[in-house]
Amino acid sequence: MSDVTKEEVLAVLGKVRGPDLEGDIVSRGMVSDVFISDNKVYFSITVPSERAQELEPMRMAAERAVTAMPGVRGALVTLTADRKAGSAPPPRPQPAPAAHSHGHAHPPHGQQPGQPPQRQKSGVPGVGAIIAVASGKGGVGKSTTAVNLALGLQANGLRVGILDADIYGPSVPRLLKISGRPQQIENRIIKPMENYGLKAMSMGFLVDEETAMIWRGPMVQSALMQMLREVAWGELDVLVVDMPPGTGDAQLTMAQQVPLAGAVIVSTPQDLALIDARKGIAMFRKVEVPLLGVIENMSYFLAPDTGKRYDIFGHGGARGEAERIGVPFLGEVPLTIDIRERSDAGTPVVVSDPEGASAKIYREIAAKVWAELGGRTPRQAPSIVFE
Repeated sequence: MSDVTKEEVLAVLGKVRGPDLEGDIVSRGMVSDVFISDNKVYFSITVPSERAQELEPMRMAAERAVTAMPGVRGALVTLTADRKAGSAPPPRPQPAPAAHSHGHAHPPHGQQPGQPPQRQKSGVPGVGAIIAVASGKGGVGKSTTAVNLALGLQANGLRVGILDADIYGPSVPRLLKISGRPQQIENRIIKPMENYGLKAMSMGFLVDEETAMIWRGPMVQSALMQMLREVAWGELDVLVVDMPPGTGDAQLTMAQQVPLAGAVIVSTPQDLALIDARKGIAMFRKVEVPLLGVIENMSYFLAPDTGKRYDIFGHGGARGEAERIGVPFLGEVPLTIDIRERSDAGTPVVVSDPEGASAKIYREIAAKVWAELGGRTPRQAPSIVFE
């Protein structure tokens, strides 16, 4: 099988029509630098951010065209959007609640007349801090980040568990290579599954992988609360919650009914992902969950053969966003074939290659998250009441 060349890829992409069928994506300068490694092709297509959704078929057409080329073993194509020079940035979110020197978030001062009083949410016995790992959209590597963050915290000497709160698309069983059903012990309490020393609970352990989940909001809320409070977690320093993408029922349930010590936001560098990440940040601020920081995932691509760095998806967007809104920037995780392949195999890099560069990055991020948690206690949160 002959090696695919960049010129051959560009020739094929030259047949993919641009927006509004005007020209092709190559002649219009929309294709980033094309990188090829092991006959796998990586590139991005730059589009106006406001048209990203409607131009998704164009991205899919480009991906199909390249994947169909003889000798190509796979293609990774993303849409990216560069904010036009001089354009106004999005509105700045409201400042987070003030914190005193020990890191506790203050409850709002001066309760307004007519507002219901806030109730303190009960914690989970034996569990120290509960943190959410969230993203505004899917496809940014949030679950892979959550699992490696949890393992990084554990590698740093903490007792850690992970709760997969994605009812509709649970990923933790595959990422941790856990199969089977958890055991039920006394009083309906479930014994969590475990691998790599990490205690885990997921809807993926309770239903078949191919079962379609068509639950409505109250059912999702009930399932999440059972997986959180009716599990024998034991003594944990940290429970990491892998949140589903977006800002729907499951996210609001966790944010408003669980005493979260803080949230970590995962985003990729390009503006398209940051637009959605801002929604997640705004949600946590609205329900007064402290923001522990932002992680830029797929920050840059490292060629497996040469180790050379390519910023094929843009770079630095999440860092800039963190600085703009005044929250910590926790670190950059590169896009490497190693991280993806080990995640797909259920052997995360932090445990399968603990001395490698990627594992070191996750451990450093974990140390920053733990430092941000220093001295924090569960905060009081507003509640959802179903009549």
